[in-house]
Amino acid sequence: MTRREAVNRLAAVAMECYDEVEARQIAQMIVMARGGVTYNQLLVEPEAEVVIEDIETIEAELRAWRPVQYIVGQAEFMDMSLEVDSAVLIPRPETEELVYWIASEYPHNARILDVGTGSGCIAISLARSIAEAEVSALDISVGALDVARRNGERYAPQVEFVEGDALSDFDNLFAGEFDVVVSNPPYIPASDVERMRPNVVDYEPHGALFVTDDDPLIFYRSIARVARRMLKPSGALYFEIYEALAEQMEEMLRREGYSQIVVREDFRGKPRMICARV
Repeated sequence: MTRREAVNRLAAVAMECYDEVEARQIAQMIVMARGGVTYNQLLVEPEAEVVIEDIETIEAELRAWRPVQYIVGQAEFMDMSLEVDSAVLIPRPETEELVYWIASEYPHNARILDVGTGSGCIAISLARSIAEAEVSALDISVGALDVARRNGERYAPQVEFVEGDALSDFDNLFAGEFDVVVSNPPYIPASDVERMRPNVVDYEPHGALFVTDDDPLIFYRSIARVARRMLKPSGALYFEIYEALAEQMEEMLRREGYSQIVVREDFRGKPRMICARV
């Protein structure tokens, strides 16, 4: 079939779950990844032939709401094609904004710890964006660390990946002080599951997404407490946050002894990032 026919065929299936614009984007991603085609080739030579050997399997996965990033095994983030599988969250554009923020304030020689690294997207991006950065990354999931290490080997071999629990005294795993501790921890209250799409709820790792309704700040509070022992006197703690918890986050960080607390909105105008200093 031609590239155009492949895109149209897959888009028609994807539209059973997604709107037309998103369905077409998904179809294009699949044709590019599985057909070895660049976006420019897709536009310039739509009538060229393409071979997608497992297209029927892909169609079944689309109908079952399997995320396209897991179908093709990669996700775009900060000009990288990172490996992803069901052991890690799919990197989001909002997280790129958090990386840009940190890199703008620490342009060189920063020692950074990423807690709950998942695919490694934050740690690897900061290692690539900050000159002479020394970056370490922590995760409790062995499967996630396997993915992160492979991404690190490809894009930032200098990043150190360490197994550890964000709810523990993980400062014992590292020597010396850090300029930055950053985390995008689990923060979605379990009660929000009913309002979320199947492509998230049915496939992405719940341990990296959800917290109990009675203590939604459990990861933030634990990380903030440990980070105070790890940060230099001029150091900063950065979090990606749940928009509904911005005020609670500010209050918690003040109670934990932080100051100069700044909340930033994402490109959608929602409060999704916070920085606090010791």
